[in-house]
Amino acid sequence: CELHNLARRRRNSATRLAPMNDALVISHVLLWLVVIALAILVLALLRQIGLLHERIAPAGALMPAAGPRVGDPAPVVEVEDWQGARLHVGAPDEGGRDTLLLFVSPSCPICKSVLAIVESLLRHEGERLQLVLASDGPRHEHQSFVQSQALLRRHPYVLSAALGLAYQVGKLPYAILIDAEGKLRARGLVNTREHLESLFEAQRHGVANLQEYLSPLLFKEGARGR
Repeated sequence: CELHNLARRRRNSATRLAPMNDALVISHVLLWLVVIALAILVLALLRQIGLLHERIAPAGALMPAAGPRVGDPAPVVEVEDWQGARLHVGAPDEGGRDTLLLFVSPSCPICKSVLAIVESLLRHEGERLQLVLASDGPRHEHQSFVQSQALLRRHPYVLSAALGLAYQVGKLPYAILIDAEGKLRARGLVNTREHLESLFEAQRHGVANLQEYLSPLLFKEGARGR
């Protein structure tokens, strides 16, 4: 009799647990379906982000309307650098090097970060590029700036208001790329490495700025998308 009762209790217990086990299995299946759906959604979003990234044009250096025209001979200005050496900024280079003329200021916080970027850029360009740094104002205002920035001691640093006027520099940091023949190839405000690199890209493609090169490509891409 006791064995009969025990068997009956086990059957009743199994009967009660069966719906619970079924519910557990169903919940696990549903959970996995949700995980798979979320994974598919994430992959779809990543694909869309990749497509958007391809269509967004890189930001080139902002070129103000005022200033010497790209493609024309660069204005040649005779100046004296920090060490007292005479320079003819904008003149053709006998060594066949391009010149990056960078206008900075001790009171410009962004200029200090751009100097670090320029140092990296110079290592990449090698002997093909020479750097001339420029500013204006009394010499004593630049003393601590020169001491704190090694780049200013390794390359010509010019204090000349006439140089800034010749190139119509209004805001800083401002960079001008002059080729070895003395022609102005690109210019603009440079706040990031991307801005600086856009000057060299513009020179390689024979355009005034990167936006000019990308505009036809973006137009074709937009037409294709429609």
